Amino acid sequence: MNDSQLIRYSRHILLPQIDLKGQQAIINSKILIIGCGGLGCAAIPLLAAAGVGYLTCVDDDKVDLSNLQRQTHYVYADIGQYKAEVIKNFIHKQNQDVQVNVITRRLVLSDLILLCKQHDIVVDCSDNLPTRLNVNKAAFLSKTPLVFGSALRFEGQLSVFDNRDTSCPCYACLFDGVNNEQDNCSFLGVFAPLVNIIGAMQASEALKIILNTGNILTGQLLHYNAMNLQFYQIAFDRNPNCKICGL
Repeated sequence: MNDSQLIRYSRHILLPQIDLKGQQAIINSKILIIGCGGLGCAAIPLLAAAGVGYLTCVDDDKVDLSNLQRQTHYVYADIGQYKAEVIKNFIHKQNQDVQVNVITRRLVLSDLILLCKQHDIVVDCSDNLPTRLNVNKAAFLSKTPLVFGSALRFEGQLSVFDNRDTSCPCYACLFDGVNNEQDNCSFLGVFAPLVNIIGAMQASEALKIILNTGNILTGQLLHYNAMNLQFYQIAFDRNPNCKICGL
C-alpha cells in the first residue's frame, strides 16, 4: 500500500481483525456482483469504498424513473443509461484504485461459470428466481462462495453459500420451486430503506469472507422484517435430494 492508501483505509487498519494484512487482502480481492438494482446499488459502493481491488458488475437493465425511489446512486439524468455503466462512473469518482469491469448483457450459465472462476466471491443482487438459480449453479460448479440477498415488500433475506466447503448447502437446497414472474418488487413493491439494509449486509459478509474473520452466515438464513424491526435466523442443512449439490 502507498501512503495515500494507508490514510484512506486507516480506520480499517486500526481494527485488529483487519490490520495491514487484512486490508491488503481486500485490495487484492476480486468480487463479481450480479445485479446493479436496489441491492447492488447498496453493496457495490461499500465494497469499492472498502478497497476491493477488482469489481465486475453485471446488469442488462437501464435506469428507470421508478428505480429512483430506492436506488440511491442513480439520479434523474441517469434515466435510460445502463445501471452498470452509471455505477462504474460513480466508483471511478469514489475510489480510483478500484478496477471496474461492467457487463450489460444477460449471461448464460457457461458465462457465469467462467466469471465465477475469475473471482473470489460472487454477490447475488438479482431480483428473480431463474437468475438466482443460474448464479447458484455457476457458483457451486466453480466452488466460489456466494453471498445471497433478497428484498421484497418489507422483508429481506440473507445467506452465504460457501461452495469451497463440500458440506455446505447451496441456494437450491432452500429455493427450488416454481418461478412466479410476479414475485418481485415490480408487482409487489419494496420498502426503500430495506434494499440498502440487506445490500449493506451482503457487502459485510463478502468482506468477512475475504478477511476470514467473524461468523459467516453459512447454513443459516437471516430474515429481517422492517415493519417490526425483527431479525431471526433459520438453520438448514444440505438437502441430499438437491438437484445441484445433492448429486
